[in-house]
Amino acid sequence: MYSNSQSIIRLYLIVALVAVSACAVHAQSGRRQPRTTPAAPVPTPTPEPTPTPEQEKEDPGISFLVGIDRSGSFASYPFSFYDAVLQGCSDRLRAHSSAKVSVIGELSRGEALKKAKAETTAYVVLLQLKQEAMSSSSSNSYDQLEIEYVVFAPGTSKIATSGRSYPNANRKGPLIISPTGRGSTSTVYAEQLLRYAAEDAAERILKALHLTTIGTTNLQVENRGR
Repeated sequence: MYSNSQSIIRLYLIVALVAVSACAVHAQSGRRQPRTTPAAPVPTPTPEPTPTPEQEKEDPGISFLVGIDRSGSFASYPFSFYDAVLQGCSDRLRAHSSAKVSVIGELSRGEALKKAKAETTAYVVLLQLKQEAMSSSSSNSYDQLEIEYVVFAPGTSKIATSGRSYPNANRKGPLIISPTGRGSTSTVYAEQLLRYAAEDAAERILKALHLTTIGTTNLQVENRGR
């Protein structure tokens, strides 16, 4: 009798434990799960656009048309003299400025005026080789030469600047002298002096037009003591 009672009590305990467990499971399943806030997405850094270099605007700038009038003097000089003057002036304009320089060659004053009138950015440089006006010598002496230059403005053909440049035997710098004879030596010597005088004329032109010169040297032109 006593053993049956214990069995019944055990059965009740087992049933009670099962019931309690079932209630606990039901309570867990019915409880709302807390909402989890999703993590904010990490922003991906956008690469900065590579700056494109600005295209330089085309600047037409200015240019020079250089010519020489071989018929502007009553005296007759070697053609090499005219070539030396033309080359010396154009080379110096090209070397000491950013301007474009074009050599025309033979050019009269009337043609220079027409060319300047038709141009928009190019100055027309007219060179002439003459005997010095103050010279009392009637011979074609090479040491009595001078270079006359006139610069005509584009579009208007007005004179932008003008002047004279003189060969200077006292100028600093090497002179190339031909050793083949007295006459040849004198001619080549004169050509070198004329070239230097033409370079001086180019420097004066650049200065008058307010153009920056590169490597300007100490020049002696125009106003010589006489």
